[in-house]
Amino acid sequence: MTRSPQPRRVFMLALAGAALPVLAQSRRVDESDETAVSLGYRHDTKQVDSRKYPQHQADQRCSNCGFWQGGAADAWAGCAMFGRKQIAAAGWCVAWKKP
Repeated sequence: MTRSPQPRRVFMLALAGAALPVLAQSRRVDESDETAVSLGYRHDTKQVDSRKYPQHQADQRCSNCGFWQGGAADAWAGCAMFGRKQIAAAGWCVAWKKP
């Protein structure tokens, strides 16, 4: 008599589905990351020090930057400056460029 692989398959799919939010979270860039620090990256454009970065403008956000790799509704997405890490849509860095 052979056993059906169905319960195991269902378990493995459920396990993989539960891990996706954790994996997505771990792909987000941290503000203390070496690249983030060198680019002056902040998760929130409102937190950018305008004295240190006089080129920063309040309407500049990662989501309206030419390097943004996400959609208009994405809260986090890829950026050419950060490799495989994701950045916040509301963020900013010195590499910001007009799309």
